[in-house]
Amino acid sequence: MPRKFTGYHMTAILVAFFGTVAAVNFTMAHRATSTFGGMVVENSYVASQNFNDWLEDAEAQEQLGWEVVSTWREDGRLLVQAIGPSEAASLRAEARHPLGGDDPRSLSFERLQDGSFLTRETLESGRWLVRLELTDGADIWRREDQF
Repeated sequence: MPRKFTGYHMTAILVAFFGTVAAVNFTMAHRATSTFGGMVVENSYVASQNFNDWLEDAEAQEQLGWEVVSTWREDGRLLVQAIGPSEAASLRAEARHPLGGDDPRSLSFERLQDGSFLTRETLESGRWLVRLELTDGADIWRREDQF
């Protein structure tokens, strides 16, 4: 003799179904918010007001005509070769992982005899975003590289 399908059975099916949906939603929402490494901009309206200034800065940087090549060496140090800026130019850099986690690391450079720059610090293997800022007097050149 087959069992009867009662209201309790239907209640159990609905609770199990919607409970599963809610559990998946909460899990995915938690994972999305806990793995985001930072914010793109704090206030999008304020950022939009600066957009034209950013375009002008980018065009001024292009007009400098500097050529910069950065290479991550096997020993974990970053080598940056710059063609165009004077010998008085200085280089700053900040390295961070793309998805956050660790705090960004400031990198300092020593100037080699051939005019290139070599970091004093080493970076362990993994994915890195490195923001470079080359300054020569009032001229500033910026770029972000992935290694």
